[in-house]
Amino acid sequence: NMHYSVGVEYALHCLIYLATPSVKPVLTVKELAEFQGISETYLSKIFTKLSKNGIVKATPGVTGGYQLKQDPAVITFWDVVQAVEGEKQIFRCKNIIGTCALHDKKTEAEECPGKVDCLINDVMLDAEKQMELYLKEKNLKWLTEKLEKKLTKEYQDLTADWFNG
Repeated sequence: NMHYSVGVEYALHCLIYLATPSVKPVLTVKELAEFQGISETYLSKIFTKLSKNGIVKATPGVTGGYQLKQDPAVITFWDVVQAVEGEKQIFRCKNIIGTCALHDKKTEAEECPGKVDCLINDVMLDAEKQMELYLKEKNLKWLTEKLEKKLTKEYQDLTADWFNG
């Protein structure tokens, strides 16, 4: 199945605020869920995964919440995808070459006449690799800097004020 869960989107959106210098460094799942109008329960599960994968760390106590565990410049989109989705291939070759009508038209001594490395699988795996490399180039620092240029100063101030109380 060629899609990532909404969890990846939620994670990246939340990490923006943790990486934004004008916003306090420790935020709770409750705050993040409330700000974005999403399920706190679901977001909590995502933060457990992000935490397990060393992207965020939990800070205990009354003022506890989550903060980035590493510099935003080293946390890539790919890291977030891997943390939320786990190791999963987008394309899985079902090896339908093996069910080809000519598959049984061979003697013991010869290979199936259509037996070649599956070029379709090769292309799909290459595409996946390209996407991985592209997502590894994009990090949280890049994202926050890009958004800083795109979003109005007013919106950025309102966001910071909301989180900073």
